[in-house]
Amino acid sequence: MGGIAAFRTTVLDCPDPRGLAEFYSRLLGWPITSADDEWVVVTDGGSPFRLAFQLAPDHRPPDWPGGSRPQQMHIDVTVTDMDEAERQVLALGARKHEHQPSEDDSFRVFLDPAGHPFCLCVDSATD
Repeated sequence: MGGIAAFRTTVLDCPDPRGLAEFYSRLLGWPITSADDEWVVVTDGGSPFRLAFQLAPDHRPPDWPGGSRPQQMHIDVTVTDMDEAERQVLALGARKHEHQPSEDDSFRVFLDPAGHPFCLCVDSATD
């Protein structure tokens, strides 16, 4: 079944597009493929999918799981060694969220340097 459009980019608003792009570039191993002061893009190079970071000087991160600024969206990434991946994302500048809803440690919630939630998920073929 064909859609009306083809997916192109997920865009995250942030106060520092270059800094957040560098964080995700190192997290995903995707290079920065275009950049200016207000818009930076990372892509895996082998697909049309992109992750972009747009300048939003008044950006206020969500205060999930409650509060007046809900999460609205987040990124899940798959890892093979949860503890090692946690160590590495913390070294990149992520913060571990105090709310960890996984009962079996199949995922862990972190905040990127701009405060957007993202999850490290155990590599599983059962998704």
